[in-house]
Amino acid sequence: MNKTLIEKNKENAQKALAEAKERKKKEVAILRAKEKNGPKGLEPTRYGDWERKGITYDF
Repeated sequence: MNKTLIEKNKENAQKALAEAKERKKKEVAILRAKEKNGPKGLEPTRYGDWERKGITYDF
């Protein structure tokens, strides 16, 4: 009886760890998707240049 209970707990723990890893992967992907200190408004790369504080950078 105890062995069965221990096995069930082990399975549940492994399942919980797998679910936690999946959640962590999703959270990391969301955090990486955000841009820090980027330009406000429309995406400037569509227009072929960047403008920051009145200075335009062309690439």
